[in-house]
Formats: sequence, structure tokens, C-alpha cells
Amino acid sequence: MSAWNLSLSVLVEPENAEFWIIWGFLGQAVFFSRFLVQWIASERAGRSVVPTAFWWLSLLGAGLLLAYAIHRRDAVFIVGQCTGFLIYFRNLSLKRRERKASTD
Repeated sequence: MSAWNLSLSVLVEPENAEFWIIWGFLGQAVFFSRFLVQWIASERAGRSVVPTAFWWLSLLGAGLLLAYAIHRRDAVFIVGQCTGFLIYFRNLSLKRRERKASTD
């Protein structure tokens, strides 16, 4: 068994449940932080806005939560997080297109 396989196997052993609990809460914290970013940006603008950071935090949080869901083998959670990725990437693409159009 290679060193890579050994290091990955440590993550799925039952005694490492604490690691995954921390990982899951980290994912939730990142995912929640996107709402704080959006709220602050909207308050500063005096209107409802969704900043690019919201979508990047969505991707990061969803990625962390997807890894957690895969570890838990929760099909409902996995499908939900994967679906979100499509939306987050699409919105980042629209933001990039919008930014490019405003500089032309």
C-alpha cells in the first residue's frame, strides 16, 4: 500500500469522526458567511446586491459540504450540493461576462 493510500485511509476510520464533524461545521460556516457578505454589500450599496464573493463562498462552502456528504454517504445531501455547483458556476460566468461588457 502506498503512502498516499495510507494517508487517505486515516480519514475514513471511525476514530476520525471528530475530523469530519469539524470539516462539516467549517463547510457550514463558509456557506453561511456568503449571506453575511451579501448583507454587508447590500447595506453599503443601499439596495439588494449579490457580490461576486457570494458565489465564490458558495462554491467553497458547497465543496466542503460535498466532501462531508460523500464521507457520510448521504445521497440526498450529495445531489443537493452537486446541483448547487451548476448554479454557482453559471452565476460566476454571468458576472464575468457582465464585467467584461462594462470594460469594453
